[in-house]
Amino acid sequence: MTGCVTGPVNGEVIPPGSKSITNRALLCAAIANGTSTLQGALNCEDTQIMVNSLRQLGLQVIWDHQKNVIDVHGTGNAFPELQADLHVGNSGTTMRFLTAVLSSMSGRYSLDGVDRMRQRPIGDLTVALNQLGATVQCAANGCPPVQINAGGFRSKTTTIAGDLSSQYLSGILIAATNASHQITVEIQNHLVSKPYIDLTLSVLQSFGVTIEHSNYKTFVVPQGESVKPITYQIEPDASAASYFFATAAITGGAVTVHGLTRNALQGDIQFCDCLAQMGCEVQYLEHSTRVTGAPLSGIEVDMNAISDTVQTLAVVSLFAEGPTTISNIRHIREKETDRISDLATELRRLGARVEETVDSLTIHPGIYRGDSIETYDDHRMAMSFALAGLRIPGVQILNPHCCRKTYPNFFNDLETLISGV
Repeated sequence: MTGCVTGPVNGEVIPPGSKSITNRALLCAAIANGTSTLQGALNCEDTQIMVNSLRQLGLQVIWDHQKNVIDVHGTGNAFPELQADLHVGNSGTTMRFLTAVLSSMSGRYSLDGVDRMRQRPIGDLTVALNQLGATVQCAANGCPPVQINAGGFRSKTTTIAGDLSSQYLSGILIAATNASHQITVEIQNHLVSKPYIDLTLSVLQSFGVTIEHSNYKTFVVPQGESVKPITYQIEPDASAASYFFATAAITGGAVTVHGLTRNALQGDIQFCDCLAQMGCEVQYLEHSTRVTGAPLSGIEVDMNAISDTVQTLAVVSLFAEGPTTISNIRHIREKETDRISDLATELRRLGARVEETVDSLTIHPGIYRGDSIETYDDHRMAMSFALAGLRIPGVQILNPHCCRKTYPNFFNDLETLISGV
């Protein structure tokens, strides 16, 4: 476990590959007709769950952990196994994406997960898939487990609610490439986390499928554009990079993250814009991004588009002058934990004053004290509050191993970064 630092943290780091890209690319490779090679793939609990699920569905997936390369022998729009019971832990991407893709095929499948997964909504996705002609059922509370009796998509249009999770739409867009006809997807309500939709569209385009949309309201998946096998390079995880950028911000140091630039596919690179608003210097270089810390000021920011970095910014705000308000984030209550209420609880435990609404947090800096931080089995709680421990003596992270979900080596990499201080 890391401890307090006595001065600015300066250094360089290369985060592991993006979890979001890895799981999207794995599924695209699986429904391609041929072998794809994924380079820079992330080895973590979520990606292992996706790989294990694909193997259980009869696909050949060869993973070279030393080289971070995965070869996927795609089987086109039909998986070899026509019946399977899949346990996906607490991997939201695996649950939502596979539910959609399996519904576009033929067979009988069930998907279940840990207790928290049985509290994470999926009902809106099942409604949209049933509109396309699948037979999909979830539990009475609108959450997993999910039962699928699939016979392919027969309808040409569907509507999907966009205000709880962008993963619903991403799953449908990937699955719709299996249809023999054009599919139009209409969005109800406000679409959250739009950069993750852009990410899905970008990955699909790399695999040979171009999907048009009208201001994120209507998406058209064209007829006859099947996913092609390719070699695909996965960029470093921008959400993971936020912890290192934040380290520079709260210690007044300078940290360079290699492999991520202003033009990164992942929207979470915009986290650096938040730090710039707070007073940091951000330099976007040709192959990297550098953040240099400075005296921090509280800000008001809408983080709907980059909500996976809410916890990181909340911890940074502890060390700012004046309050920070993070708004338009209601949907993060449905993540690995309630990332509004539980985040507020742990910030208060350290001595901050926090105002909570249904969709926002306002953090008022205070006089801090060390304490044991509950992580709620949420990897982002553990990694974010580890940063608080760089400045506040006595911070202890309970169950730090929950980082295995997306970043198994996080604490080692953070320790290496701060070792020179």
